Amino acid sequence: MLEQTLLVTGALIFGVLGSIHLIYTFAGNKFDPRDAATRVAMQATSPVISRRATMWQAWLGFNASHSLGAMVFAAFMLLLALRHMDFLRANPAFAWLAFANATAWFAVGWRYWFRDPLIGIGLAGLCFLIAALRLSLA
Repeated sequence: MLEQTLLVTGALIFGVLGSIHLIYTFAGNKFDPRDAATRVAMQATSPVISRRATMWQAWLGFNASHSLGAMVFAAFMLLLALRHMDFLRANPAFAWLAFANATAWFAVGWRYWFRDPLIGIGLAGLCFLIAALRLSLA
């Protein structure tokens, strides 16, 4: 039962962080540059790969897809942990995959993000690690 609680906790952390990130992307100014001229410049230029979108549109799209990725991962892990614990007990590789995913996000966060989401991802990763170890040793 502890393994299930840890998997659910880790998934909920990802889900909450992803949801907050999506809200911050489209409501308020949390992801706006502090220098207003930077936003104007982003809205006036496109990336080399395509003139179809501006850098500002790409910025919003990247943030939205990042949020959705965390939310879908959370939903997937929640469904597994809440409805298919027997499957996870028989296949602990899925818990290890959750840990690997959290570790990858943590590595990116360490390099590019600010502290608060890094703490959350680290806690989620720890939950997944302990669950994976317990499932593998059972």
